[in-house]
Amino acid sequence: MAKEAWLEMPPIRDDYQLAIVDVEYMAAAVKPKQFIHIDETECILCAGCVDICPWKCIHILSPEIITEVFGVEDPNDKPENQAVFLIDDTECTRCKLCVDRCPTNVITIGKFGGSLAAQIDGFESAPWEYDSGGRDTKNGRAYGVRW
Repeated sequence: MAKEAWLEMPPIRDDYQLAIVDVEYMAAAVKPKQFIHIDETECILCAGCVDICPWKCIHILSPEIITEVFGVEDPNDKPENQAVFLIDDTECTRCKLCVDRCPTNVITIGKFGGSLAAQIDGFESAPWEYDSGGRDTKNGRAYGVRW
């Protein structure tokens, strides 16, 4: 004989009150989204970051997949480029497991400090000319790449 199911739903709250939120409070409460940077020049391609990611948002791809680039060097031009990393930012939760797993410490997580367009007055030339190409909290390697 089948058991009866209990289908009673929990009560739905309707006692919410709308209030105007202070602008200074919201500016302090909302934090900028962190970004992940992988320095491909120092990576040993152990795929530890790919294995440990619980959401499978890190992918190692062959450079031949890139057909066009804009504003950056083409990874296909250098024979030492063995892989290109692709991170799905919509799935990544910034759990930092990949940072802890990386044996060469080439994965970094930083915060985006603002738009280069807002800082353009301080530059004497184009902002991309200030990109050192090294690992830091501002520059990525796959910007401008069309997949």
